[in-house]
Amino acid sequence: MDRPVGFSRAAWAIVGMLWLVALLNYLDRQLVVTMPGPIKADIGIGDERFGLLSSVFLWVYGFTSPIAGYVADRVGKRPVIIASLLIWSAATLFTGFAQTFEQMLFARAALGISEAFYMPAAVALIVEYHQGPTRSRATGLHLSGVYAGSVLGGLGGGFAELYGWRAGFLVFGAIGVAYALMLMIIFPRPSTETDHVAPNTASQAALELPRLGAFKTLLTTRSFLFLLGMNLLNGAAYWPLRNWLPEFFRSELGVSPTRAGIYGPMAFNGAAFIGMLIASHISDWWSRWNERARALVPAVGFCIAAPCLFAIGAVDYVPVILACVLMAGMSQGFLDANLMPAVCTVSDYRHRATAYGLLNFVGTTAGGVMTYVGGMLKEQQIPFGTTFQVASLFILVAGLMLFAVKPLEPSRAKDQARTLL
Repeated sequence: MDRPVGFSRAAWAIVGMLWLVALLNYLDRQLVVTMPGPIKADIGIGDERFGLLSSVFLWVYGFTSPIAGYVADRVGKRPVIIASLLIWSAATLFTGFAQTFEQMLFARAALGISEAFYMPAAVALIVEYHQGPTRSRATGLHLSGVYAGSVLGGLGGGFAELYGWRAGFLVFGAIGVAYALMLMIIFPRPSTETDHVAPNTASQAALELPRLGAFKTLLTTRSFLFLLGMNLLNGAAYWPLRNWLPEFFRSELGVSPTRAGIYGPMAFNGAAFIGMLIASHISDWWSRWNERARALVPAVGFCIAAPCLFAIGAVDYVPVILACVLMAGMSQGFLDANLMPAVCTVSDYRHRATAYGLLNFVGTTAGGVMTYVGGMLKEQQIPFGTTFQVASLFILVAGLMLFAVKPLEPSRAKDQARTLL
């Protein structure tokens, strides 16, 4: 059944408005990791404490994510999205005024809590509007805002050299507050949470919204557990890579701070954007006759990326390392375009934001631990390259776990839909 033209336009308009929110979501969090030198000098901290700034963000982000997804499923996606943007932008502004390590730590924690509410609500809303053949492309287009924000965040080192490290936080924090106020006016406000659900699921909308039993349902679904384990390993591998690449290029390879930001976050996330474009089209095409396509595409990407990630820590020739960073970034794009669509194949539609929140929880918590460990090891004279080589094993196992993900059988999906949770 074809969708009405109005529905199609509304579906893509939602993606367009959320694109800028996604950009700010990652730009604001990325700024800190691209300015290690100026921040450490101004605040008076070493590598271990600087790593803690990233780790605390990831830990509070991770622990908040399951609650955030549950709230989005219960309260509604629109208010959660707007409130999240407003609060994290205020936290970004505060970061620009921080004078001590404790104030920076508080600002990063506040940023992590508030940003955690955005992504589960946003991706769940998008897959409700986009069903079937546009799902990966819509998800991927939204996540291209994430990559754009990460790439812009990679310019933080150069921005700090020109205007000081505080200026970026003040400028982008103010932009976020202004855009949140604008979204209060222009963002579509459905009369009920299910107005936008496509016809093939609208008849199910009368079912009760998820309660705490959503966690039990998800955690007893074998394929979702594989996704959960995969995302834990993905976070443990790629968060420390992204957080420490600028310092790796600067301190171990002698690259300037400006170029370190370009070779690190900008290269990784630019490649992830390209990988996302490729993977979203492949997955939407392949999924027409193979429901497992959403998991198989990133599985292949991870298995190819694992030896490249190992090579980052094994060689000292910058062009080769940069090529390996690009390959690792592409594999992350393969996953990002397909993670929420894969969740849709293994979970009930009422649990999608909760499911994404759980995935965020394990990924960012593991990423925070490994980011902190990487900084701690560096202070013990163990190079970042060793951390990256351990990460390559994580990515290989994550890819193998994706091969084990299988869509729910129709009978089980119906049982989940009928269960009052």
